[in-house]
Amino acid sequence: MENYNGRSDTVFCGVFDGHGPHGHLIARKVRDILPLRLCDLIYEDCGDSPTSNPDGSTLEENLSPHADAECRSPTLAGQKEHQEFFNAMKESFRKAFKIVDKELRLQRNIDSICSGTTAVTLIKQIPHAGYLKLRVYHQGHDLIVGNLGDSRAVLGTRDQNDKLVARQLTVDLKPDHPSNLLHS
Repeated sequence: MENYNGRSDTVFCGVFDGHGPHGHLIARKVRDILPLRLCDLIYEDCGDSPTSNPDGSTLEENLSPHADAECRSPTLAGQKEHQEFFNAMKESFRKAFKIVDKELRLQRNIDSICSGTTAVTLIKQIPHAGYLKLRVYHQGHDLIVGNLGDSRAVLGTRDQNDKLVARQLTVDLKPDHPSNLLHS
């Protein structure tokens, strides 16, 4: 989804791999509702408007073209704020997955007991030259990834010889592995 959260510089991506007799229906339903639930929770958990400044103007309206240059070296306060942001995002993803799971159980026409879906999702802010990002410490270089199940996110990068290198971003979550049990 481009223009995620009402922001022209933000993209939400997701892959949902259904399994079981109604897996395709569950994957489609999760595809349709998870991004919306997550968007609501990000706003709630991060505490500020995703698309506007406190005065109501849009973020891009009143920014210096040189704003990013002032923010290149992270300070201790900036690192703490960065960690708080990612903790809030992590909590937003967890809550969204739980809410969607509850909504699926209420669907009478979908068997969510014997069927399900894996989910690999990410939010990416696309850097725009000359624009200060929503958060100074973000600078458009972070991928925020949330996943459930045994689908995996892999990032392709290039090494110094321009050879494609795969970097695993997530670890498969399997119910039979003790470290993967979710705690409420």
